[in-house]
Amino acid sequence: MTADSEPRWLSSPEMAAWLNLTQLLMLLPSALDRQLRDDAGIPHAYYQILAMLSNDPSRSMRMTDLARMVGTTTSRLSHAVASLEQRGWVIRQACSFDRRGQIASLTDAGMAVLAAAAPGHVAEVRRLIFDNLSEAEVEQLRAITGKILPAVTA
Repeated sequence: MTADSEPRWLSSPEMAAWLNLTQLLMLLPSALDRQLRDDAGIPHAYYQILAMLSNDPSRSMRMTDLARMVGTTTSRLSHAVASLEQRGWVIRQACSFDRRGQIASLTDAGMAVLAAAAPGHVAEVRRLIFDNLSEAEVEQLRAITGKILPAVTA
């Protein structure tokens, strides 16, 4: 924006949507974290790491790709994975095609923790989000977030 151009202020409907979205973005992670800590004894960030690894057919992923998938920095991911390694849920290995890279792999113990935590977590996601939406609204949510995500991840 140049110094002489006016900002494009949000309209009333845009402001209302924005305020709802920001409140959701602030409250939802805390609610999910609380449920996972109470029911499974793990923070949501750890659950996300285990879940992303479990989605890969090899149950392994480059640390840089994993960081991108869970929406964190590589240094924060490295700290979290170190904690998961201490618990025996993840192992790290050198990347065969990149000397500086590392591969994180989900262990059988980590998969068991994820399998035990998943039902409660899915129930909470369903309670907080999907039970409040019709099938059409779920599709709208998917379409809307699909349009927004590329701008955020660019």
